[in-house]
Amino acid sequence: MGDSMSTIINATTTNGVVIQPDNSGSLVLQTNSGTTAVTISTAQNVAFAKGFTVGATAAPAFSAYLASSQSITSATFTKIQFNTEEFDTNSNYDNATNYRFTPTVAGYYQANARFESGVASTLTVCSIYKNGSEFKRGMDSRFTQNASTSVAANALIYLNGTTDYLEIYGYISGVSPFIEAGLSSTYFQASMVRSA
Repeated sequence: MGDSMSTIINATTTNGVVIQPDNSGSLVLQTNSGTTAVTISTAQNVAFAKGFTVGATAAPAFSAYLASSQSITSATFTKIQFNTEEFDTNSNYDNATNYRFTPTVAGYYQANARFESGVASTLTVCSIYKNGSEFKRGMDSRFTQNASTSVAANALIYLNGTTDYLEIYGYISGVSPFIEAGLSSTYFQASMVRSA
């Protein structure tokens, strides 16, 4: 049934589960045909024969965008209300009231955000806020122009899986500033990179 130097667990379709034990310390999981699917070595290294798929609750990810333009106060950091979800694998993004990502799995998350300003501005900033305070400031634009300005923020951030949350704030110094809407131009995304 395979390598006699490993403990083998085989999921047969006729006899249920067959276990072939030894004292090597490694573990092999097989399909019913005897094909090795997963090997766990004595050094605790895990090898997957055909790649690795993580369930939704194990690795939360979401993407949301601003569906209609949002007016903001000039020269004031304002939360962007990304109100339309593209996907939310574990229902951890609130797109109706708080516009925040609160993952329920502790780990390291890649966060990405981008928005376009609809007015000429002397300063436009995109910032990632953690737990209500500015945490990582992204790209900014520091010159006046007559067309829209785009800015972005990206960071790898630890979130504890219980109380930590992320929000995106925008800053535009201009006359009657607003954030332009759009699936491709104004969005907020985050995805778990690895567990804690």
